[in-house]
Amino acid sequence: MIDCVSARWTPQIGDPTATGWLTVLIYGLGTVMAFLAWRRLPKGQGRGFWAVVTLILAFLAVNKQLDLQSAVTMTGKCLARAQGWYDHRRLVQLAFIAGVLLALAVGLVAGLRSLRGQMRRNAVALTGLAVLCAFVAIRALSFHHVDRLIGLRDHGISVNFLLENSGLALIVLNAAALLRHPARRSTARATGRG
Repeated sequence: MIDCVSARWTPQIGDPTATGWLTVLIYGLGTVMAFLAWRRLPKGQGRGFWAVVTLILAFLAVNKQLDLQSAVTMTGKCLARAQGWYDHRRLVQLAFIAGVLLALAVGLVAGLRSLRGQMRRNAVALTGLAVLCAFVAIRALSFHHVDRLIGLRDHGISVNFLLENSGLALIVLNAAALLRHPARRSTARATGRG
């Protein structure tokens, strides 16, 4: 199995372009900002949400340049050939895509639940995360006509770059706002009436 995968995939820089490296830098910035927001927020003020955002952005930053999803794809192909079900791989692909979409949906619901009472302060980041998850889902589904659309370029910048980085920008902006204006305790608690 290892020989099969290594013959078809090797760790290398997945997007060595200027926009690829810029996206990695923005992922890094987003990871740091999300981590700082998580550390600074009091318990119950959306900390769980920001912890998850930190982990997601850190993983996606590494994945952006190591192209780990290609390793997963090659592992699946090698496994399908070795076990003799390659001709029926579409069913497994559909199940995998359904699993990815379900995981995204569960993550979104968990994010919403962890933000109860804090939605207004974190809505921009939640929107950014939804955009980012939609981008990841589109890439995972890899519909050829959608791939062509997000590969379109205007002035050297692809729709792919704009989609991915708009979600990241929203997350960074929300984290910056939280760091600039830390969570305030409710008036009732502050005056001792709660």
